[in-house]
Amino acid sequence: MPLSKYLDTFPAIGANVFVHSSAQVIGDVTIGDDCSIWPNAVIRGDVNSIRIGNGTNIQDLAMCHVTHKSAHLPAGHTLTIGDHVTIGHSAILHGCTIGNDVLIGMGSIILDDVVIEDNVMVGAGSLVTSGKRLDSGFLYMGSPAKQARPLTPEEITGLRYSAEHYIRVKNNFLITEASESAVPTS
Repeated sequence: MPLSKYLDTFPAIGANVFVHSSAQVIGDVTIGDDCSIWPNAVIRGDVNSIRIGNGTNIQDLAMCHVTHKSAHLPAGHTLTIGDHVTIGHSAILHGCTIGNDVLIGMGSIILDDVVIEDNVMVGAGSLVTSGKRLDSGFLYMGSPAKQARPLTPEEITGLRYSAEHYIRVKNNFLITEASESAVPTS
């Protein structure tokens, strides 16, 4: 797996996790069970910590980073991502907190000190500016992102479905990797 040490920290990876060979996971990063990290995603916990819950997927080209500790900001900004979160292709998450059962749309940017509560959908291409809080049960869209409407019951169910779908896809990749690494017997 493409895991890299930074100073005295090394990523901690849970059970049944798939990290694509082109992804990068660096430093103080903890990834929970049943997660998937897809091609060319970068999770860089060099100057602060990143914590990712169970059943979360970080899709192709996503960037996850943090803000360093300083005199101005003694704790910096860590990145925390909850359980069963789908981070869409090319999304950027920086020093924010993401709850459980959340979908971050493709190409969205989530900046420092943002808090996204459970059961939220962020539309593709949205910009969530620093310090914002996105309330549970809503779709947010735009640049800057604004509350668009309440999520339907089907959309709320779909948030978990999205994460579970990626768990199934991830499992297929793990099965394929295991079978390709098996030594054939004569």
